[in-house]
Amino acid sequence: MTNSSNKKIRMGMIGGGEGAFIGGVHRIAAFMDGKIELVCGAFSSNAEKCLSSGLSLGISADRCYSHYQKMFEVEAKRPANEKVDFFAIVTPNHLHYPVAKMAMDYGFHVLSDKPATFNLAEALSLKQIIEKTGCLYGLTHTYNGYPLIKQARHLVATEALGKIRKIVVEYSQGWLASKDDEGSKQASWRLDPKLGISCCMADIGVHAANLAEYVSGLKITQLCSDLNTVVDGRALDDDGTVLLRFDNGCKGILMASQIAVGEENNLRLRIYGEHTSLDWSQLEPNNLWIRSNTKPTQLIRTGVGEFCEAAQQAMRTPAGHPEGYLEAFANIYVNFSRQISAFNLGENCTNEQFDVPGINEAIRGMAFISNAVSASKKETKWQEFSLQESL
Repeated sequence: MTNSSNKKIRMGMIGGGEGAFIGGVHRIAAFMDGKIELVCGAFSSNAEKCLSSGLSLGISADRCYSHYQKMFEVEAKRPANEKVDFFAIVTPNHLHYPVAKMAMDYGFHVLSDKPATFNLAEALSLKQIIEKTGCLYGLTHTYNGYPLIKQARHLVATEALGKIRKIVVEYSQGWLASKDDEGSKQASWRLDPKLGISCCMADIGVHAANLAEYVSGLKITQLCSDLNTVVDGRALDDDGTVLLRFDNGCKGILMASQIAVGEENNLRLRIYGEHTSLDWSQLEPNNLWIRSNTKPTQLIRTGVGEFCEAAQQAMRTPAGHPEGYLEAFANIYVNFSRQISAFNLGENCTNEQFDVPGINEAIRGMAFISNAVSASKKETKWQEFSLQESL
């Protein structure tokens, strides 16, 4: 799977056919920087729908597959100048592991939607597969891609806040507030206990946990969880609060809800240090507030002034031109494409070096979901954050 420097990285896709929301988002993100092209896909298990989806995207009929197994088999035999570099997995959660495993068994790199797998055991198994095959693996924790999130991470890492004392992260939505909201395709599989152990924490709580760890540089070591099923008749959580303890001794709160009426996609992170605090909201992603008890409150705006290298690299437009969710998503894709290019040249290409969430974040994400669900069922207040299956 070699690519010369002036050739686009070739992508295949599993899932994301007609009627799927996240597939379109992935494609926009992949194409934004002109580094990636879509060349094949198993967009749906329905052959007719798969074909119509692929043709509408400009994919030739012979590279539209109704079975991803067949796609890997055929695509692996193509000559080097046609072969796919990586596959994007945008299926429901329970398919992430078997698809990723088979893709890497055939020698393809993988960029997967989150959460990484159905359960923690699969995520741990996936790490072994990555080590065995040598393939690259990335995970689309989208919110890490925002420029000011990278700047916030830099400020924490350079101790501009002093020692971190408290972390508060909230992710509130209202789209599942009613029983009537369960009819959509996006809702049905998320709420199905056969397809996952959690709804709210697996869907958005895991994003909040990842963001807290990514920006703070700290790791969750213990948690106290209270998950709720608010809407009658549901088998999985649609709301929850998790108290957190981190490895530097500080404590935090994670609140996630999909029944918060009126909320759209309200992800907010606050980090309180000894001297200074940070406050960022996805509803206003170009703003990063810096506050203290002794100095005037400061508002940092994207594109205005000096930024760390990672934040600068994540910015695309001049000051005053809003960048948002799609651009943040694209930053994951463009970084992964750079990582693949380095891989093809035989260079060092770790996920950390290219700022791409990978298998370590995947395992910690699945561990958060597993531990949050398990701890919520127990009477003991605090539970260890275990990286082994706890259910």
